[in-house]
Order: sequence, then structure tokens, then C-alpha cells
Amino acid sequence: MRKKARIIYNPTSGKELFKRTLPDVLIKLEKAGFETSAYATEKSGDATEEAQRALQGNYDVLIAAGGDGTLNEVVNGIAEQPNRPKLGIIPMGTVNDFGRALHLPNDIMSAIDVIIDNHITKVDIGKMNNRYFINLAAGGQLTQVSYETPSKLKTIVGPFAYYIKGFEMLPQMKAVDLRIQYDDEVFQGEALLFLLGLTNSMAGFEKLVPDAKLDDGYFSLIIVEKANLAELGHIMTLASRGEHTKHPKVHYKKAKAINISSYTDMQLNVDGEYGGKLPGNFLNLKQHIEVFTPSDVTISELTEQ
Repeated sequence: MRKKARIIYNPTSGKELFKRTLPDVLIKLEKAGFETSAYATEKSGDATEEAQRALQGNYDVLIAAGGDGTLNEVVNGIAEQPNRPKLGIIPMGTVNDFGRALHLPNDIMSAIDVIIDNHITKVDIGKMNNRYFINLAAGGQLTQVSYETPSKLKTIVGPFAYYIKGFEMLPQMKAVDLRIQYDDEVFQGEALLFLLGLTNSMAGFEKLVPDAKLDDGYFSLIIVEKANLAELGHIMTLASRGEHTKHPKVHYKKAKAINISSYTDMQLNVDGEYGGKLPGNFLNLKQHIEVFTPSDVTISELTEQ
């Protein structure tokens, strides 16, 4: 029996390359035994709604073609359901943090080959209040970089745009009094930011969470205490090498469930998009989603760069 596949794609991602390549993609999948159709998103939330409709249509495979935002929306459309289809990913965004973590090829046809090869990996996802994420959730002014960086700058210089914007924002950063309960421990004090990582990458920082595991049921929690400008610049430099967890102002923990609150406003970043404000209740859903991954890469290698 032929498998049913539904492609959900952002037509503006990757300078509209996927949109132009779509006829060849459909032909390749049809020849591989998939009955395939496609849907182009137009606005925020479209990918979530289409993923929910695809569930009702009993699709075996959903393919998200776009950036991490498109992928996040697709996951939010299927995460609550027991009959979740397998998830294929064609990275088309500026950075593609989740695709990097899975070692997925950037070439469209090579990414389709990964789906056709049918090698499946079960990966964790996070739940924040009533929203799901697949890569990272964070709070603090510096974490606003991914959705405040101008699109034109990202188009010109790619992932380096986030570094430029990040260093530009350093002088503006202010510490916030936070209470962070993680499993049976508590951090209480002034912090500049916190990060909950499911993978090792955010906005191109490929060693941000150096020992992240995609399927162990744990978040990697990073808390950066109040620091001066020089210390914060040093932490960012260390982060590019994966050595920031050794800094005395940085706390690095593992936890399955995390509750974070504050009396002061702190914006949240969820998979590179604005995620509201604190408080936040975070839960790791172990091996909740099945994704297609390269057959020559084992789960233990997926976070090694």
C-alpha cells in the first residue's frame, strides 16, 4: 500500500527555492511509493492548522519544509494526538538549528532521500504551559536576538547576523530576580537569562548545550547569573567554543521538569519565536516524536558537531 505524505512548506523560506523545486520533489516521492500532496503556508499558525487537518486525513508522513518556526508549528499541530505521523524535515531557514542537530543535509533532494531511506529516530520535545517546542526555550533580553534580528541582515550574512545583533544587545541587558525549580532543586536570585535545551544549537551556536541528548528525557538547563558587560562578553565568547559552562556565573543542570517565575516581566523565546512571558511550566516529553534521520548517524552521534 502506498504511504500518504503531506508536505507543509513556507514558500518564502530559502529565497523561495523549495517552491521552485516542489514539482521535482513530488515526482521523487511518488516514484518512491508515496502518495504526496503539498500545502503552502501564508501566515503564522497556518502550519499548525494544516498539520491538524493532516491528522484527520490519516497521513502516514508529514514533511515540514522551512525554518525552525515552520517545524515548531507542525509539531504543535500533532503533539497532542496519539496517532502522530512520522515527521520529515527539509531545512530551508537561515540557521535550521534542529536540522543541524539531526545532521540533516541542506540540499533539498538529499533531505528527501533521508525520508525515503525510512530511518526513524524518536526524539524528545518540550512542553511549555500549553505550547510545544523541539529545540530550545529561553528567557532574557539576549534570547530575543533570534526574532529581533532583521530579515535583510539574515539574508545577507546568514547565521552571523545573530552574533552581530547579540553583541549589539549586550549593553542593554538587565538582570531579573528569578525562581527556578528544576526537579528537586531551586535557584533563586538575579539572572540575565536562562536556556532550556533539547538540542545543542541555538541561533547558530552549535555548542551552546555541549552534551545535549535528543532522547534521554532531560532538558539541559543553563542559568546565567547577573554579570557585568565584560563578564557577559567573555561568556558569549566561551559559548562559541562550548566552554561557557565552566564560567563561575553560569549554572548548568539537567532536569525533566522545570518551573520558572518572576515578579518582573521576562519575555520567552520558543524555538526562535516570541513565546509570551513568565511564568513558565516546562516538561520534557521523552521520545515523543518520530523523525526521519540519516541512516549513517546513530542517536549518540546526533549532537556531536
